[in-house]
Amino acid sequence: MTSVNVELNDRSYAIAIGEHLLRSPAAFAPLARGDKVMIVTNPTVAGFYLDTVTRTLTSLGCEVSNVQLPDGEKFKTLDSLNLIFTALLEQKHARDTTVLALGGGVIGDVAGFAAASFQRGVRLIQVPTTLLSQVDSSVGGKTAVNHPLGKNMIGAFYQPAKVVIDTTTLSTLPMREVCAGLAEVIKYGAILDYAFFCWLEQNIDKLLALEPATLAYCIQRCCELKAMVVANDEKEHGQRALLNLGHTFGHAIETHLGYGNWLHGEAVAAGMMMATALSHRLGNICQNDVSRLERLLARANLPTVSPDGMTADDYLPLMMRDKKVLKGQLRLVLLKQLGQAYVSALNDIDSVKAAINDCSQFD
Repeated sequence: MTSVNVELNDRSYAIAIGEHLLRSPAAFAPLARGDKVMIVTNPTVAGFYLDTVTRTLTSLGCEVSNVQLPDGEKFKTLDSLNLIFTALLEQKHARDTTVLALGGGVIGDVAGFAAASFQRGVRLIQVPTTLLSQVDSSVGGKTAVNHPLGKNMIGAFYQPAKVVIDTTTLSTLPMREVCAGLAEVIKYGAILDYAFFCWLEQNIDKLLALEPATLAYCIQRCCELKAMVVANDEKEHGQRALLNLGHTFGHAIETHLGYGNWLHGEAVAAGMMMATALSHRLGNICQNDVSRLERLLARANLPTVSPDGMTADDYLPLMMRDKKVLKGQLRLVLLKQLGQAYVSALNDIDSVKAAINDCSQFD
């Protein structure tokens, strides 16, 4: 087991990374005898891992109950949030309880928001079981639910007390979900770490094959990069916005198509190409680097073009609802070069439309 620390003064916490951690009582510190725990999961994940986690927590002397939410992005809603509150109240949980999120990004976001809200905040432990949630969404304290008019529009910043990453859970993950997680992995190299991007070019096939040592290094490096950014800018006033490369375009795709039709990582991959095409049009990243990013995403079996039939005019109204819009001005994460990103406020909507068209299937 290796550990990466997120340094936030008195709210600092550890990310434990290793194999078979769901069976390890030590991995779940600070839980201890007498603690009451509500596991939030879904039926798919529960079928694989709920009994294992329940046995491990029971061996610690914890009192364990669970609530299972419907599976899928389309259920990342206020209704699902209320299911958690109802379960907590029916089981007589109090302010000293712990909410444990067992699942992917949807479970982590909804359970995290529930923990932030229930009795004005209870302890949260994230146990991510997808690659995307292990490398990104479980770390850093972003919690939210979706609204029909926009993704992640209702939520809170709320840090976990611990993140437990059991890499063996990826063996039960559908390959499409593995690929979707690789979009966020590739993002880290593109925005923050050119050496890591080069490493990904050399090792993407091993990651797709879930080669254990390669996977462990990849997850650890992504967590180190995320931890560094969160420690410097917890509530996204500056550097943390860089983690949203491709997300403004990608969230528009998810909202337009209906949540869950494209996976989040798939939409982000296409969005990264649009942001990169725009960066190139604005005179920043060179064409060779644009092509390298496109090749790497394609090797990871990720889309590099817009969904069929979705036009630039479909994107813009949705993008203008993005959380990074300030005073009516669109702000996007762009690339100077591979490994170096920046946030730009844009009035040049024609260039944004042109970049979307650069990545359209009819182009």
